[in-house]
Amino acid sequence: MSATTLTADSQEVHFYELDEHPHPEGHSTMLGFWIYLMSDCLIFAILFACYAVLGGNYAAGPGPKDLFDLKLIAVNTAMLLFSSITYGFAMLQMQMGKVRGTQIWLGVTGLFGLAFLGIELYEFHHLIEIGAGPQRSAFLSAFFTLVGTHGLHVTFGIIWLVTLIVQLGKHGLIPANQRRVACLSMFWHFLDVIWIGVFTFVYLMGMLR
Repeated sequence: MSATTLTADSQEVHFYELDEHPHPEGHSTMLGFWIYLMSDCLIFAILFACYAVLGGNYAAGPGPKDLFDLKLIAVNTAMLLFSSITYGFAMLQMQMGKVRGTQIWLGVTGLFGLAFLGIELYEFHHLIEIGAGPQRSAFLSAFFTLVGTHGLHVTFGIIWLVTLIVQLGKHGLIPANQRRVACLSMFWHFLDVIWIGVFTFVYLMGMLR
């Protein structure tokens, strides 16, 4: 279907296409998204490298043992890992052609993501409140940058989730929406892998220093 306008001679003029451009089996979309994920890997690799260099510079201030609550961080990690499981259920529902089921499990995934963000924001607020903000030392600057960047990605992922739920309700499981759900699945699991690295490298190893 094309949007049209009429000239004085009543001739139909096509000036833009409303239909989606063809995506042969979605290969170009998936390839492009893999390339994006690789670029995101480079960003996090740089942030991990910066933390590795700066993570021991406390400027006579508090270190990981003084600041981190491993029990709280373990709960936070569980929230994100559970969200990966529920996203897997959403993918199964999509493969069975169940729009409502897909929406429900995407919604549950979003709730786990919100719980993760809530705990992370609580941790940041607590650290800043006790004077351990990002300006206190190089260690805290690197910590807030790495963990905050991951949290920002989760925030964008939740916005994407909400958008997909709305699109599924409006258009159903059309091929374009299936590709979008699959792309977000890769993004969401990617964030889980990055967080496991953060939990291990920043929190666990930090407590062992």
